[in-house]
Amino acid sequence: MKADRLKSFNYAIGMFGTSIPINMLKTYAAIYYVDRLGLTTVQFANILFVYAFIDALDNPIYGFLSDRTRSRWGRRRPWLVIGTPLLVLGLIAFFSTPSFLAGNNLFAYAMLFYIFTGTLDSVINANYGALFPELFRTDASRASTNALRQAFQLVAMIISIALTPLITSAIGFSLTAIIYGVLGGAVILYMGFTSKEVPVHDHEIKPGLWSSLKDLFANRKFWMTGITNAFYSAAMALVLAGLPFFVKYTLKIPDSQSSILFASVLLIAIACVAIWAKLVRKYGLIPIWRTALAVLTLAYVPLYFANSLATAAVGSALVGFGFAGVITTMDLIAAKVMDEDTRKHNVRREGIISNALGFMNRLNGLFTSFAFYLIFVLFGFESGRNPGLQPDVASRFLLTVFPAAMMVLSLIFSFTVDFSNGQEPLEVIPTVPEIL
Repeated sequence: MKADRLKSFNYAIGMFGTSIPINMLKTYAAIYYVDRLGLTTVQFANILFVYAFIDALDNPIYGFLSDRTRSRWGRRRPWLVIGTPLLVLGLIAFFSTPSFLAGNNLFAYAMLFYIFTGTLDSVINANYGALFPELFRTDASRASTNALRQAFQLVAMIISIALTPLITSAIGFSLTAIIYGVLGGAVILYMGFTSKEVPVHDHEIKPGLWSSLKDLFANRKFWMTGITNAFYSAAMALVLAGLPFFVKYTLKIPDSQSSILFASVLLIAIACVAIWAKLVRKYGLIPIWRTALAVLTLAYVPLYFANSLATAAVGSALVGFGFAGVITTMDLIAAKVMDEDTRKHNVRREGIISNALGFMNRLNGLFTSFAFYLIFVLFGFESGRNPGLQPDVASRFLLTVFPAAMMVLSLIFSFTVDFSNGQEPLEVIPTVPEIL
């Protein structure tokens, strides 16, 4: 039992490391470049739009290469060890913008390092995510380990999201990125060196690229799960990116007080992860997953009517409750997609599927890009230097209206996914290797 707990801890803490860099990037990229440096909302929307398509190309490739890797280090560890330092460097460069950049040069710099950091995050998370169904083979072990890693993720979010306005106001974005990058990178490497992969035999089947893509294209549950997650991820990405704008332009309170609202989301989520995990064990995964999506959808209603720090904190807490339910269940749904693929095709390709689901998740970039474009078209919000005549309404739309629409779509698509057979994961029987 002690060994099992240590195994769960060593893997779960990796979520703390992976969450810190990407949460700082996704949450504060807009407020840093648009509000502080003068990048326009249209330019920022273009960055998100371009990155979404690049992510579409690189994700399946990363997963394919990871699944086919054979080394004495395992399949996933080499990618984690190589990719982590590059991820750290990308984060630091993104938030250490040379002061002489402006206009198109600033736009090019922001796009380059947003894409660079984002694609390294894809490498890290694809390999980290692929380890989950491989290391933990039962629903019970997955549920307990996932609850622990989501708790670690939420602690990381408190640091990299809730506390960031206070930290950056004291030491600046560049030094904050250095500290976050080194801390996150060290934890990722610890996880990579202590999580022992399941050995891959030389004669075990290697997934082929075209056969894997063909199977994925034909896998309805993969598509429906990915689309459901994409809409949900877009909603939460806009909460993270939109809250600083909401604090400044709608509530008209100091920027540092956004920490209180972020903390309202994250502390409630930490407290409620165990509750949702217990509900999963009692009532089953699928109904609780859908319930969590419905709760998160409804949570945007009181947040829309918030007009003070206190009422916004209450609305944020309700979002945190629904958020806890989704993060507790979503990865378990993804693991079942991988299990079913293994059972059907007798080949281990968790990396390809994890990365492909990661790409579907990152389709949220298209939706968040559209949201930033809409606040320019509808409300004339161009940048912090030219916020238009209704920046308060624009910020409320960005934080509550568009995300609520995304959650409605996510909830609808969740009803197209079901795993009614209830089978446990099976081990792969090694067979003749496939041809690429």
